[in-house]
Amino acid sequence: MNDNPDLAALDRLKARIQALCAKTTGNGCTEAEALSAAAKVAELLDRYDLSLTDVEIREAACERLEYEPRHNKRIPLEDCIGAVANFCFCRVWREKTPTGDPRYVFFGLRSDIEAAYYLTELIDLAVRSELGRYKTSKEYRRFRHHDRHMANASFTLGMITSIAEKLTAMKGGRDQANNDAGRYLVVLKSAVVDAELDRLDLKLKSVRRPTRMVSPDAYDAGGVAGVALAIDPRGRGGK
Repeated sequence: MNDNPDLAALDRLKARIQALCAKTTGNGCTEAEALSAAAKVAELLDRYDLSLTDVEIREAACERLEYEPRHNKRIPLEDCIGAVANFCFCRVWREKTPTGDPRYVFFGLRSDIEAAYYLTELIDLAVRSELGRYKTSKEYRRFRHHDRHMANASFTLGMITSIAEKLTAMKGGRDQANNDAGRYLVVLKSAVVDAELDRLDLKLKSVRRPTRMVSPDAYDAGGVAGVALAIDPRGRGGK
């Protein structure tokens, strides 16, 4: 038995995820496209996981992958990044780069952190694209000029929150589907990642974010972007 994951298969998986995300970003990437891509990524990951034995998963090395957000028109990814990491069976924390800028670090099995990175990139682009569309709407133009900064922040927060809720629901469906198939990947992968994380002896802590003022109308406008979007909760949508 080969006790190491098939790296060639892993590279093929990574290439397919990259190609999927490139195709989506090439279309401008709406929220619907980002979430459909997330469902397809989940399908690819589950197919790959099913090809591995429990021994291979337990003996796979954990890695870290850093994601540095774009600085212009900053998107509140911290309100969604935990859902992304959970969706992809990995852990995430925020740290500062040597220049003092924030970045997120995904930690877990290589296939999972690669998926988390590209989903984060898709979500970031989707929110930016939808915000651009919102700024051309009649509803947005009703805001006075000095209120538009709050409207922008409220819209992006509402949309990020909506995406996080959808990813959480999709993750629940993935877990149930895997359990029904007799593969308890949540327990297995969590044990592997947590054991590796303990060895790093990191001093992580939770930080309470300050209360933010929001415009209810703009926040709701961000949230409704995907209300009518039908996503298979088992992660089998997005062809």
